Amino acid sequence: MMTKTEAEQRLAALRAELAYHARRYYILDDPTISDGEYDALFRELLDIEARFPDLISEDSPSQRVGGAPLARFTPINHRSPMLSLENAFSQGEMVDFEIRLQRFLHLDTPLIYAAEPKLDGLAVELIYENGLLKVGATRGDGRTGEDITANIKTITAIPLRLTGRVPDILEVRGEVFMTTKGFKTLNDERLRGGEPPFANPRNAAAGSLRQLDSKICASRPLDFFCYALGDPAASPCRTHLESLEWLQELGFKRNPHVGLCRGIDEVSAHFNYLQEQRPRLPYEIDGMVVKVNDFDLQNRLGSKARSPRWAVAWKFAAIQATTRLVDIDFGVGRTGAVTPVAVLEPVDVGGAVVRRATLHNEDEIKRKDLRLGDIVLVQRAGDVIPEIVKPIVERRQGTERLIEMPDNCPRCAEPLQRPQGEVVSRCPNPLCPAQLIRALIHYTSKAGLDIPGLGRRAMEQLYNAGLVNSIPDIYKLTAEELAPLEGWGEKSAANVVQAILASKKVPLSRFLAALGIRYVGEVNAQLLARNFSDLNALRQASREDLLAVDGIGAQAADSLRAYFANQAVNAMLGQLSALGLKLTNEESASDLPLADKSFVFTGSLTMSRSEAKARIKELGGKVVSTVSKKSIVVCGAKAGSKEKKARDLGLKILSEDEFTALLKGNLQLLDDN
Repeated sequence: MMTKTEAEQRLAALRAELAYHARRYYILDDPTISDGEYDALFRELLDIEARFPDLISEDSPSQRVGGAPLARFTPINHRSPMLSLENAFSQGEMVDFEIRLQRFLHLDTPLIYAAEPKLDGLAVELIYENGLLKVGATRGDGRTGEDITANIKTITAIPLRLTGRVPDILEVRGEVFMTTKGFKTLNDERLRGGEPPFANPRNAAAGSLRQLDSKICASRPLDFFCYALGDPAASPCRTHLESLEWLQELGFKRNPHVGLCRGIDEVSAHFNYLQEQRPRLPYEIDGMVVKVNDFDLQNRLGSKARSPRWAVAWKFAAIQATTRLVDIDFGVGRTGAVTPVAVLEPVDVGGAVVRRATLHNEDEIKRKDLRLGDIVLVQRAGDVIPEIVKPIVERRQGTERLIEMPDNCPRCAEPLQRPQGEVVSRCPNPLCPAQLIRALIHYTSKAGLDIPGLGRRAMEQLYNAGLVNSIPDIYKLTAEELAPLEGWGEKSAANVVQAILASKKVPLSRFLAALGIRYVGEVNAQLLARNFSDLNALRQASREDLLAVDGIGAQAADSLRAYFANQAVNAMLGQLSALGLKLTNEESASDLPLADKSFVFTGSLTMSRSEAKARIKELGGKVVSTVSKKSIVVCGAKAGSKEKKARDLGLKILSEDEFTALLKGNLQLLDDN
């Protein structure tokens, strides 16, 4: 009979041995024992853990089989944003990308890049504490993801414990994906079981990771490649490629087709290589990610609101197919825009069945000369968004009909308007059911406040039942009203009311994005929140104040002024405040070291003016063009009249060396003389 001490010693040996063989099999693709021998070791481990359950550890291989189902996923805030990437579709656009970087960095030599396949999967972040996997999260909106730790632990290619010396906290980012072979096997199983097949490997991977029951996720053939560190400064590495090699030493699997490229010509050569390899790869890729390799240069380049300056996704040409255009649906958006949508005979385009495609507006229909009944060429732009490229005119038979745009709103029959200079017709009726219901759906959706239980179907049901006709109505809902509705019940009603109460405390940026103000999406909402302390300050801002925010253009400024001048809007905001809505502003620049500081540059600097401005704004400061009594003047070589004016006014003047020291944190340079 095995004692507890003997069991503890044997379990430690088994875990180490199984971890070693799993790494040989899944990471190095070089196993040294047979599957049967591995299974025997695993069964022995399970048997001992069953007899001594208190000895089960977090990094035991047995923890990959999945645990009890979750009620829902909890939010996880990323320490540093998981940003999106800008896209490029040609070598010319890649050349432009490098020129922008060279101009920003004041360089005239080619940069060195890391180029790697862009997998068609789901981005995740893994957080290790003292080498042990603690958290796995989805990308989410880039700032907040969902806790999917239980599902992440079921993926064999993700180490539960790292090997070697690691920092106390290590954030690793990568892609969870499904191989084409695994995808086919999964779909075959689903068809045999009477379940609908997944459309493509990406949907299958994403759907698997978002299962509340991790045992379901454990049964799916998921794989993983690491592709970045959340905080490169936490590593001993100086470049992106060094970090990938270091991560592989720690136990991660990395893509073998990563290349080091000097200049865009070599980047282009690697892109052509990946295009040639694409049909033979065991997983789907839709392009190549190009990153500046040097971490110091990445830090200097920084990020824009949505994407880093130092990386770009060079996408493969779209996959195309032909089908018939059978009808046109006219949708009404939440801003009143009437958009034509093509209804197509279903067609497989690169592994996804396409039934509808956007047509954008009337001008595009005329430009492409589209007609009902046409055989059309359809593509998934960037392998994702379906669109009609053109009609196949040679296949017309004379029965095709011209497409006519409606004169009246398809939902409320109000005469449509097309403002001068715009390409979209709009319904001017603010009470149009299509606009109102879409605005309500947007407010509670993931792009808005993300209130659990109030998705599209629920909001349509509440609107049709007359329970919600405005945003304030959402906060008046009671469990007694919701429980009798079809598909609800006391528990779900109580959960939704609790979620609504929790949503009463919301970041200003998220609230602004949820309101659906025209030209104010997630990015502009964040810019506004960083530059205005609260909602009242934003409501009182002049057009000039709004235009002074870098990234806010004339259209957004005019839209904001018109929105907050509307009496109905002000009444709504008053109702929300009375109902207990509290807006926070964690994104405000007021806590940043250079908040409320205005900088003027004169003369030539070693760093580019673009980089200097970007660094100031990242630290909360503003860059202005004229010297005033509150300006801090940064003088480079051959400074002009601004330096003299600054001296005459007794302003703070910084040399470029002092300015560089300020950016590194020497705030004493701003102290009064």
